[in-house]
Amino acid sequence: MPPERVRGRVINVHALGATVRLDDGRLAAVPIGDVNANRAAYTRAAGEREQTLPFDLIAEGRYPAVVLAKTRADEPIVPSSVVPSLVNESFEDQITAYLKSTEAWAPPDEPQPFERHLTRKKRRAKVFKTDPP
Repeated sequence: MPPERVRGRVINVHALGATVRLDDGRLAAVPIGDVNANRAAYTRAAGEREQTLPFDLIAEGRYPAVVLAKTRADEPIVPSSVVPSLVNESFEDQITAYLKSTEAWAPPDEPQPFERHLTRKKRRAKVFKTDPP
């Protein structure tokens, strides 16, 4: 049977492990071995007070112990925060206006600027071309 999955906030990372406040209000200890194995995740979560992480409860009782949860194959991944909106109408309007303003730089019925540049460079190179000795 898999361990019970709980969520909590890392409130302290110290020399003997870490301390986590679970969502139900209890304090839980994290062994030093798990902190060393996942130090980046623990220190990042300790710096962000609003971030909650999933933990596996490994010891119950007056002083519970937890370790950072490993994702199980059958477990759905539920985000802990609101998903950001990736559409910004104002920004899209600004991009559209910019692209319309740049149409004069490269009209669709003429060669593109880089092609015109390369053509001029090739013609000029022919003028100065020397035969290798």
